[in-house]
Amino acid sequence: MNETLRPRILCISFSDIRSDARVLRQLDVLARHGDVTTLSYGERPDAAHDHLQIDSALPSLPQTVSGVLKLALRRYRSVALDAPAVRAAREALGAREFDIVVANEARALPLARAVAGSPRIWCDLHEWAPAERSHVLSWRLLVAPFMDWVCRTYLPGVDAATTVNQSIATMYEEHFGARTEVVRNAMAYCPDLAPSPLASDRIRLVHSGGAVAGRNIEAIIEAVDLLGDRYSLDLYLIQPRQADGYWRKLADRIAASAQTTLHPAVRPADLPQTLNAYDLGVFVLPPHTPNHRLMLPNKFFDFVQARLGIVFGPAVETDRLIRDHRLGVITEGYTAADLVRAIQGISREDVARFKQSAHDVAELLSSEADIAVQDAILTRLVHA
Repeated sequence: MNETLRPRILCISFSDIRSDARVLRQLDVLARHGDVTTLSYGERPDAAHDHLQIDSALPSLPQTVSGVLKLALRRYRSVALDAPAVRAAREALGAREFDIVVANEARALPLARAVAGSPRIWCDLHEWAPAERSHVLSWRLLVAPFMDWVCRTYLPGVDAATTVNQSIATMYEEHFGARTEVVRNAMAYCPDLAPSPLASDRIRLVHSGGAVAGRNIEAIIEAVDLLGDRYSLDLYLIQPRQADGYWRKLADRIAASAQTTLHPAVRPADLPQTLNAYDLGVFVLPPHTPNHRLMLPNKFFDFVQARLGIVFGPAVETDRLIRDHRLGVITEGYTAADLVRAIQGISREDVARFKQSAHDVAELLSSEADIAVQDAILTRLVHA
């Protein structure tokens, strides 16, 4: 690699990066190390030097008739670059050469390997790829074996790999022999925020994130209805790229709740300031997949930076952090009734204490350590 020129870095993500908090944070680090071209759905993110846009209507998995048939016949090598979004991405790339390619999620690995210029490849796996949607029968039967093949075929050849926590990193090493470093979903430290005072008349619950079927948002709405008018719920939801029917159904359910208010999504960087006005950040995700059981999501760290108390459903990684730092409570299960019991057991004094605990550990649970891991990876790849 010619060190007199800034490295050419390609960042692939089959998401709209502008609303993808993890990739946005990654992109900020990449831009310090080279000139970044993003290849994704949606418009150019601010930190990108150049951008190649994929039509958001194109799926990133081989969901055509021929693609599904190839998946069913286990013809994985012939289908690896066959998804509509991947074909469009290859056409957009043409013969462009890059020094480093960052593949976000395992599904981007075949495309990353096809990029011209013999680039170094860093795969940010995010979570456990073979079980991303294993609660869906078609995924479990057709896509999960394909994702397992992708990992077995391509991970041994990457120059760096990262994932969201140590539990999942251990799984990649045990199953695929891939040494995987940890980059959490933590966001930057917000030094100017402090716990907001409690309102005199109610406890203010809040939830932010994607409006995705299976995220159990309905249970939170039902819980606040059962809790009564001493509680309120505000939702900052990202409307799904597809699944309009689910969005309409969810919006109708929100409209029927006297205590629930729906707000437009805000930029990931603006979430802590926006959420700071509330008291308890709430999330109860049933463990339908290993990723759910081992989750360490963006919203956990968003709530900490916003100086909120936390009410989460049981999950290995978040349980540990909530208990170690006394950040909030863990529900017994994932139903509205479980959530009601947990919240009813929290006094106003508890809420204030949880918010102060979040304030005390906000710097510790910020992205500083994660940025150091990414900087070390990029320095290694630039000078390889």
